[in-house]
Amino acid sequence: MAYRYFITLAYNGSAYAGWQIQPNAVSVQQWIEKGLSVIAGIKNGVTGCGRTDAGVHARIFFVHFDSELAFQIDELAQFTYKLNRFLPQDIVVYGICAVAPDSHARFTALWREYEYFIIRQKDPFNFQHAYFEPSKLDLETMDICCGLLLGRHNFQCFSKVHTQVNNYFCDIHLAKWESVGHTLKFTIRADRFLRNMVRAIVGTMLDVGKGRITVDGFKQIINSHNRGEAGYSVPAKGLTLTGIGYPDGIMATDPIF
Repeated sequence: MAYRYFITLAYNGSAYAGWQIQPNAVSVQQWIEKGLSVIAGIKNGVTGCGRTDAGVHARIFFVHFDSELAFQIDELAQFTYKLNRFLPQDIVVYGICAVAPDSHARFTALWREYEYFIIRQKDPFNFQHAYFEPSKLDLETMDICCGLLLGRHNFQCFSKVHTQVNNYFCDIHLAKWESVGHTLKFTIRADRFLRNMVRAIVGTMLDVGKGRITVDGFKQIINSHNRGEAGYSVPAKGLTLTGIGYPDGIMATDPIF
């Protein structure tokens, strides 16, 4: 019998080629699998809740792994402690807990939430985790376009081309802009995201804010299903995965935060 466990973690993606293991590049998954192998003898790999591209951060991220052993809560706490000693400073494990055998880090997730940060003036403290855009922006019109994103639509226009997906439909539950001081934050939540989708949406909305694209033009871009009609993709460094929703009761014990 195999037992399934969820790991709750976070990472600064600046130094990594993304979550997923890739040839000739360092990934977060590579570090987690190496740590589990060294510390707990678990060598059958882990499955992440999704994939983040190179340079993208995760304030919260879930992975699952299977073991023939039924670990006790104190053993999982020790694994958490030892993993954090093993992992580099830009990856942290918050906790490990047992879950039902059919729970899946990726496919059981109900929604995911991302935030994208933009700084409006030169900032020596945040420039590594936000995109510098000093142009004057029409936030009111950008917010109107947020309303056009809501619901289930074909978002191929914001997807990286030549990706292997069954369809381009996503159900967006939330999309909004917030301004705090000289920082702008874009928040978006959906049942799924296409590759490069959030960064393409933000880049297109910045064109709206600069007056290059109208509200009607933004709607036409969505309906075009053509990536070539949308705006540029903003840099990865401003993007952070900030939330993942699962059904109630999926975790036998709460992760440690």
